[in-house]
Amino acid sequence: MPQRRKIAAGNWKMHGLGASLDEARALCAAFPKPGVDILLCPPATLLSRMRDALDGGAIALGGQDCHASESGAHTGDVSALMLADAGASHVILGHSERRADHGETSAQVAAKAQAARAAGLVAVICVGETLQEHDAGRTLDVVTAQLAHSLPAGANATNTIIAYEPVWAIGTGRTPTPEQISEVHTVLRARLPDPGIRLLYGGSVNAANAASIFAISDVDGALVGGASLKAQDFGAIVRALEDS
Repeated sequence: MPQRRKIAAGNWKMHGLGASLDEARALCAAFPKPGVDILLCPPATLLSRMRDALDGGAIALGGQDCHASESGAHTGDVSALMLADAGASHVILGHSERRADHGETSAQVAAKAQAARAAGLVAVICVGETLQEHDAGRTLDVVTAQLAHSLPAGANATNTIIAYEPVWAIGTGRTPTPEQISEVHTVLRARLPDPGIRLLYGGSVNAANAASIFAISDVDGALVGGASLKAQDFGAIVRALEDS
């Protein structure tokens, strides 16, 4: 089987105005021919402008969510076709903040992933347990159930990426131990329908801990939040991934 190409994905969440595009330009200039895939997922308001800022470089563009329908009376939502039309090639789906803030179920995530595939987008599907679930020893039960119900039929290495993001580690500065990350990734890997699907870790990834995380077996890269907002910080993570 061909080796899985590593990827560093940046989720800007609800951050970024027009001036922030300078960070994307700086990152693009720093990595004209990166040794790994790089993905930036800005808010929808910046998608088309970031496409222009990246100017056909090596960095891919992604959305942060999409609706399961192609179009319709869904005020405030964005379809997968709209993301593709704006220049996106990927879309993050099932992030814990969407599951918590908007009550998204795994079945809804699977429907969105199906829509993303129909629009030609790669779905970056997130799974992860809360602190309460972690402390109760339910991590593996939670993430394997989310994976099973969030993956649409036909998910494979060309249309799907999985990101394990323990909810209790997102934006908190806390990370699981390498042994904990390895355990979860090993279990998830065994349940993927295609061994070529890339499996990322997310949750307080930064320049200081990136190298140790990327040294863990079955970690094919990272989904990075706050540290992806600045080219210097995200660039250090990309370089650590290139060196891993």
